[in-house]
Amino acid sequence: MRILIADDSVLLREGLTLILNEGGHEVIGGVGTGNELVSRCLALRPDVTVSDIRMPPSHTDEGLRAAVRIREEWPDAPILLLSQYIVLSYATELLSSGSGSIGYLLKDRVSDLDSFLDAVDRVGNGGMVLDPEVVAQMMGRGRRNDPVASLTPREREVLELMSEGHTNSAIAKRLVVSEGAVEKHIQRIFAKLGLHANSEVHRRVSAVLTLLGT
Repeated sequence: MRILIADDSVLLREGLTLILNEGGHEVIGGVGTGNELVSRCLALRPDVTVSDIRMPPSHTDEGLRAAVRIREEWPDAPILLLSQYIVLSYATELLSSGSGSIGYLLKDRVSDLDSFLDAVDRVGNGGMVLDPEVVAQMMGRGRRNDPVASLTPREREVLELMSEGHTNSAIAKRLVVSEGAVEKHIQRIFAKLGLHANSEVHRRVSAVLTLLGT
């Protein structure tokens, strides 16, 4: 895949370029600011954009703001955001900006090359990927009137794995059940969360947004 990298650290950009090239991808550009990210992404239309959330000038959420701006012009833009820390509001805003091809990982996950490259592939193929640590925080918040509370333990497991971006086939392998069983669990999850319309991809994202509390 053709990949654009956005990070203000030249060293990290070079490291990501090496990892992605060795993974069989082509890095078509690297930028260091949010404004550059928006202009280059919309001009190059990469298969995946991998971006840090914190970039100059304020080093707060310029990468996220840039991703939202990109998706205003290109709603299905495939974007994988990297963050040093877990901020659930980042995941919420990112997922709310589109219907798929979205990822949010902790930077530490990059050191697990197989997991990182798998996340890039999934986002590039229209999937959604949330870091397992982000999902663990979402699942353990114990909110009042939580619609997720109506799910059975098995359905919660399936939703958790969906949130991490696993396909039905991968979920079946993890839980040692058939794909048909996973599909039945997913349909029950959609029904309990009141998600009856739109495409399968959109409902998967909507289910995760419900988990996030939006």
